[in-house]
Amino acid sequence: MTALVTDGPVLLDITDGIARIRLNRPEAANAVDADLLRVLHEVALRCHAEPTVRVVILSGEGRNFCAGGDVKTFLSKGEDLPDYLREATAWLQLATAALIQLKAPVIAQVQGFAAGGAGFGFVCAADLVVAAEGAKFFSGAVRVGMAPDGGTTVTLARIVGLRRAMDILLTNPTLTAAEARDLGIVSRVVPDAELSAAVDQLAADLAAQPPLGLSATKRLVWDGLGSTVAERLPEEARVVSELSGTADSREALAAVVERRTGTYEGR
Repeated sequence: MTALVTDGPVLLDITDGIARIRLNRPEAANAVDADLLRVLHEVALRCHAEPTVRVVILSGEGRNFCAGGDVKTFLSKGEDLPDYLREATAWLQLATAALIQLKAPVIAQVQGFAAGGAGFGFVCAADLVVAAEGAKFFSGAVRVGMAPDGGTTVTLARIVGLRRAMDILLTNPTLTAAEARDLGIVSRVVPDAELSAAVDQLAADLAAQPPLGLSATKRLVWDGLGSTVAERLPEEARVVSELSGTADSREALAAVVERRTGTYEGR
C-alpha cells in the first residue's frame, strides 16, 4: 500500500492499482467546505499523475458518504457568504471535473446520506455507484434557497431524463437506494454490511481488465453526452483501431483464444 495522504479532510492511498479517496469529516457527515474541495482536487490530480492507478474508489468516512455543503459554515459567513461560495464552488467545479476526466473509472461507495451538489453531485459524476441498502439520496439545494451545482443540472438529467430530473431537483424527495437504482442513479445496491466488500470486489475486477480499454470506454461515453449516434461513430471507430495496435489488446485477444486470464500493462 502507498499511503499518499494520511491526514486532513481527504485521505488517499493506492493498493494494487486501486486508489481510495476518502472524504474525512465524519463529525460533519463529510459536508464539504472550501478546504475539503481544494484538497479533493489536489488528490484527484495525484491520481491523474500516478500511472499505476487503474480504478478509483470515492467514499466517505463514518456513517455518511457526503451531506453536501457545510451549511453551518455557510451561515457563519453572514454577508460574506457570496464571496466564500465563489471560492468553494470554484473548487467544487475543479474537483468534479477532475473526477470525470480521470482515465480510471470512478466508483462511488455510498452509505448514509449523499446530498447536495457535493454528495449527490459526486454520485452523478461517478462512473459506477454502489450503495448500501440504507443509503439516502437528495439534492437539497432549493430547500436552502440556492440552486443545484456540482454539475447535477446536466448529469442528473442525462441519467434520469428531463422530467424526473426536474422533479428531483425542484421538490427534493429523499430517494432510497432502491429508488435511486431504479432511476439509474445507482448501479448496484447491496446489504449495508457488505458494502465495502462489494466495492472492493468490483474494483479488483475492473483493475484486472485492460486499462486502456476501460479508459477509452469511459471517455467515449462522457464525451458523447449530447451527441448523436452518427456523430460518435467515427470517433468510436478511430479509438477501436488505435487500441487494436496496443500490446494489451494483443494480450487480451490471445487470452480469449487460449482461455486464460490476461496480464495487462497499460500499453
